[in-house]
Amino acid sequence: MQLRIDHAQPDDAPVIAQMVGELLREIMAAIGTQVFGFHQEETEARARSWMMDGKYRVVLARDVDQGEPFGFLALYESFALYAEGSFGTIPELFVRPAYRSNGVGAALLLEAKRMGQAKGWRRLEVTTPPLPQFDRTLAFYQQQGFSISVGRKLKVELP
Repeated sequence: MQLRIDHAQPDDAPVIAQMVGELLREIMAAIGTQVFGFHQEETEARARSWMMDGKYRVVLARDVDQGEPFGFLALYESFALYAEGSFGTIPELFVRPAYRSNGVGAALLLEAKRMGQAKGWRRLEVTTPPLPQFDRTLAFYQQQGFSISVGRKLKVELP
């Protein structure tokens, strides 16, 4: 397989949304809890809109010969005083199971790091899915130079 990393365009929203659904289903199956709602059409519309507005950047992993994406990484700009400036947040990174352990995730992260450097970001941040079910994911990020910071990701649903 020859890997190619492309910057997604709004027309890629359907395949991005499809892989988001695969990611969420994989997480929920591993933890045995329905923690996400997913609607293909709504996710597709959001991805397209956010990419058009420049709020949400996506890079796609493709096989040079086949062209159909089999992995993606999403990235958006964040701001925090603790980070001493702007930084990137990776809300989603997914590689289809058949393509894992072949350097695809590392290639996606390398492109995200390049994008962040070009924007003058101080850092990239990512949250792993639940542990211990996703210990391999944590180990992967650590192998790519990420280190554990502090705390846990928490949320509250707003009406």
